[in-house]
Formats: sequence, C-alpha cells, structure tokens
Amino acid sequence: AVFIGVFVASTGSDAHLNPAVTIGLAFAGKFEWADVPMYIGAQFIGAMIGALLVWIAYRQHFDETEDAASKLAVFCTAPAIRNPLNNLLTEIIGTAALLFGVLFITKPGSSLGALDALPVALLVWAIGISLGGPTGYAINPARDLGPRIMHAILPLKNKGGSDWGYSWI
Repeated sequence: AVFIGVFVASTGSDAHLNPAVTIGLAFAGKFEWADVPMYIGAQFIGAMIGALLVWIAYRQHFDETEDAASKLAVFCTAPAIRNPLNNLLTEIIGTAALLFGVLFITKPGSSLGALDALPVALLVWAIGISLGGPTGYAINPARDLGPRIMHAILPLKNKGGSDWGYSWI
C-alpha cells in the first residue's frame, strides 16, 4: 500500500503521504511551508477515502463481526500495552526513523524507474517489523486519524467507540 501510494503520488506531487514527513521536510528546508496545509489536507482526505474503500470492500464482514475491537483495529492503531508515555515515545522513535530515512534516501545513480518508491515502502515495512508491536506503528497522523474519523461516522454494526482517548498518540 505504501509503495503504491508513493508511486502514484510521485507522478504529480512530492509523494508525501504523511504530515510528519511534510512538516519534517519543511523544517529541513526541503519543502515550502506555504504548501504544507494543502498537503496535510490532501493526506487526511486520502486516508479517509482509503478507509471508506475498506469499509465498502469489507462491509459484509463488518456486519458479521461482533467484536468491536477487531473492527476498530481495521481503521486505526491501538497499543499492545496502554501506557501513554511509552506509547508516545514508541511513535516518536518510529516517526523519527521514518523522517531520518526519508531525508537520506537518495535515488541510485541509475534510476529504479517504476521502482523509485520501493526504498520508502521498504523503510515503512522495516519500521513496522521492528517497532510495530507496542503501538501498531501509525508513524503517520493521517493514517491513524483519518480512518478513525471514518470509523466514527460510518454505519458499522456493533462498532463500539473510536478510542478518542488514544487518538492523540
């Protein structure tokens, strides 16, 4: 999903799918601050549309599933052990690893062509494998908050709450 998102977005933009990346690049002087609000808005809209498509594809399964926590897990992250300070630190470490990697990933001398988005996708995958256990590794505010908003407004049977108390992490 990350590969496809970066690949598709890179044809008409700077391929930022993550507000943390957009803000990090702006702080590093590699992206115009004037474009930050538009990019972040598009990132949240994209995440919400993605969540809507997942709901459409899995609607029958959501109707059959009684477990509200399983339904919520499709839309957003939750910690294995709920400890806000530790959960926040884990997300900060994962996001910092992502930003560090994105800032230093360079295209090879000979372009990868259609695979230019692959290094970022592999980086996100590696962060997930290494840091995903404690928090589910959102490392992307749009990826967690956009679908969480959709969870709150979509007509899911027996969905339970959207865990807004954890959403800030």
